Amino acid sequence: MNASLRHSREGGNPWTPAFAGVTTVGRNNALLKRIEVLLCLLALSVCGLVHAEDGHELWLRYPKLSGELAAQLERHAVSYWVSGNFFPTFMLARQELERGVGAMAGRPLKYDPFSANADGSIGLTVGGDRGLAEFGHSEVLLQGDGFALYAVTRNGHHQLVVWAKTHVGLLYGTFELLRQFQTNPHIDQLALVSNPATQLRMLDHWDNLDGKIERGYAGRSIFDWWRLPDYVDPRLTDYARANASIGINGIVLNNVNANARVLTHDYLLKVAAIAKVMEPWGIKVYLSARFSAPKEIGGLNTADPLDPQVRKWWQDKTDEIYNTVLNFGGFLVKANSEGQPGPGDYGRTHADGANMLAAALARHHGVVMWRAFVYSDVNPEDRAKQAYSEFKPLDGKFADNVLVQVKNGAIDFQPREPFHPLFGAMPKTPLMPELQITKEYLGFATHLVYLGKLFEEVLQADTYAHGAGSTVAKIADGSLEHHALTGIAGVANIGSDRDWSGSDFNQANWYAFGRLAWNPYDSSERIVREWLAQTFSADPAFIEQATQIMLRSREAAVDYMTPLGLAHQMGTGHHYGPAPWVNDQKRPEWNPVYYNRADANGIGFDRTATGSDALAQYFPQAAAQWADVNTIDDKYLLWFHHVPWQHKLKNGQTVWQALIDHYDHGVAEVEAMQQQWEGLQSYVDAERHDKTKRFLQIQRNEAQWWRDASIAYFQSVSKLPLPAGVRPPEHDLGYYQALRFPDAP
Repeated sequence: MNASLRHSREGGNPWTPAFAGVTTVGRNNALLKRIEVLLCLLALSVCGLVHAEDGHELWLRYPKLSGELAAQLERHAVSYWVSGNFFPTFMLARQELERGVGAMAGRPLKYDPFSANADGSIGLTVGGDRGLAEFGHSEVLLQGDGFALYAVTRNGHHQLVVWAKTHVGLLYGTFELLRQFQTNPHIDQLALVSNPATQLRMLDHWDNLDGKIERGYAGRSIFDWWRLPDYVDPRLTDYARANASIGINGIVLNNVNANARVLTHDYLLKVAAIAKVMEPWGIKVYLSARFSAPKEIGGLNTADPLDPQVRKWWQDKTDEIYNTVLNFGGFLVKANSEGQPGPGDYGRTHADGANMLAAALARHHGVVMWRAFVYSDVNPEDRAKQAYSEFKPLDGKFADNVLVQVKNGAIDFQPREPFHPLFGAMPKTPLMPELQITKEYLGFATHLVYLGKLFEEVLQADTYAHGAGSTVAKIADGSLEHHALTGIAGVANIGSDRDWSGSDFNQANWYAFGRLAWNPYDSSERIVREWLAQTFSADPAFIEQATQIMLRSREAAVDYMTPLGLAHQMGTGHHYGPAPWVNDQKRPEWNPVYYNRADANGIGFDRTATGSDALAQYFPQAAAQWADVNTIDDKYLLWFHHVPWQHKLKNGQTVWQALIDHYDHGVAEVEAMQQQWEGLQSYVDAERHDKTKRFLQIQRNEAQWWRDASIAYFQSVSKLPLPAGVRPPEHDLGYYQALRFPDAP
C-alpha cells in the first residue's frame, strides 16, 4: 500500500515522507509555505477566471489609465462633491463615478461633500434655474435629460462639473465624463453641452415568452419569464446600466410577432418586476401588443377597433397595466403584416387601429408605435411600394400620441437599401426610423460588420422633402416637420451569451445605435474610435488599425453578399448564406429570384416608369439620382434597373465583370481584415483576440462561399464565360443548391 495513502487513511501526516529529517518547526514552516504557494496559485487561478476578458463588461471596463490620460485623471481625482436630492438615480450616478474613476485611477475615489473648494475635485450637481451661473456659464440651455460638462476654476481651484436639470440627465452626464477621461487628452479644457435629439431611444427585443429570440444570435432571452416575478436576474441591472450609459431610455420586452398572453395579469406582474429594475436607470418598458388580444384573452368575438366593446377592453387593459407597471411607456404594434392580425381584418385602416390604442393610452401619457412594415402575398404590387401605398394616404389621420415606425429601407434590413420612400412623405405624422442591430441578413453573430456606417448612411440620406438638406435625421428628431414626439428604434442583438451580443464586435452596433439615437448627426467613425478606446485599448496605434477594420467591414459584406444593389439573396426562412436561385416559396416576395430577376437577357429589378415605378414614390430630386441607368450610383443600379449583362458601367466594366469584381473584392477585404487583426495581438487580451480571429476565419470562409455560389448561379443563367484570370467557383452549382441548414439559428 502506498505510504502516503496509508498515512492519510490512518489519520497520520501525509506530508511526512517529503520532509524526513526536518525539525518539527521546519516541517511546519515548510508545510505552511507549501500550502501558501498552493493557495496563491489557486487565488491566481480564480482571479484569472473572474477577471478573464470575456466581453461581459462591454465598453464599461474602466481599465487603469496610463500616460497623460492618467495624469489628468489624477489632477481631478482628489475628491468629489455632490449637490442635489439623493434619489435612487442620483445615487447611481455617484456610484458610477466612484466605480469608474476609482478603477481608472487604481485607487478609491474620495467622497467629501464638504470639499467643494478642494483642488481637482469633481462635482455632481442637479438643479433647476440656478444652472451653472456660479461657474460663469449662465447661458447653458439644457433640454429634457440633457447635461453639461465643464472644466472650471473656482476660488483658484480646478474642478470638473457635471450638471443637469434631471437626475437621469446627471446619470447620462456622469457616463459621458467617464468616457471623456478615457478618450479626451484635453479634459482640462472640457466644455460640453449635450441634449438628446430624440425623445424615445428604443431597443426592440424580438424575444418570445419561451426564451427564444427571433433573429437572435447571442443565446436565449435575458428576460426569464419562467422565473419572474419571484426571481429577477441580477444581470438585468447590468443590462440597464449599459443602456443608460449610451442614452437608451426605452425597451420593448417582447417580439413584434406578439403573444397575447403577455397582457394577462400574471405576465404583467412579471413585466412590473423588470420595470422596477429599469426605472432608476431612466428606462421605461413597453410591450408589443397583439391586435387580436380582445378575442384571444378577453373573451370577445371581435377585435374591430371601432367596436365599443373592443375599445372599452383596451381602455380597461391599459388602466390595469398602468396600475401594475409603474414605469410603462406604451405599445408597439405589428398589424396586418406577414399574417399578423390587424384592423384590416375588419375593413379598417391602420389609423383606426392605432388611434384606438392611442385613446386608451392618452390619459396615462403613453404612446403607440405603429409599424409600417406591411406587405401582402395577395397584392401584386412591388413589395418595395406597399408600405407607402398603405400609409401615405393616412398622413394626418393618426392621433397625437402615435408614431409610425418605418424601417430604414422599403424591403427588410438588407445590407444596403435606398432610404424608405415614406421618409418625408408624411409631414403631418411623426415617423420613427427602425434600424436593425441584430445581423439577420449580415452573417449573424460571427461576421464582423460595423453597422454604424449603415445607420449613418440612412440618417444622412437626403429625402428632398423640403429641398436639399431634408435628411432622415431631421425627420427623426422632428426638426424638419416640427414634431414634438420623436424617436428611433433598434432591433436588439442582445442575448444570454456572456458577451451579450454573440461576439465582441457586435457590441459596437449596440453602442453605435445608442449614440446615434442620442445624436443622429454624429459620425460613425468618431463613435467607433470612442468604442474601441473603452472596449479594447486607448493606444492610438491600435485605434487607427482597428478603426480601418471596422469602417471597411460593412462595405466588404455588401460586396460578397449583395453587390450593385442586389437584395434579399439569402437562404429563405433562416436568411443564412447565399440562395439566389430559390423560386419555390408560396409568396413571390419570399423568393430571391423575385429580387434579382436574372435571366439570359440581364439582371436587376426595374423600378422605373417602365417597371414597377417605385421611383415615383420618392421626391423628384431624390428620384432623379436613380432614374438614369447611365448616371445612377452603381451601388443602387440593380435595385432600380434591369440591365443587360453587357451593360457598361461608368468605369468601363460590364455588369457581369463588375459583379464578379465585387464578389472577389469582398473576399479580399475580409482577408485584409484578418491580417490587420493578427497584427493587433499585442494590444488585446488573448481571449478576445483569439475569439475574433476565429470568427474572422468563419467570415472569410463564408464570404468565399457567397462568392462562389453567386457566381455559379448567375453564370448558369447568363451563359457567359468567366472573365480572363477569374478563378472559377470551387464546386458546381448543384453542390451549393444541395446545401441544407435545418439547425440554423
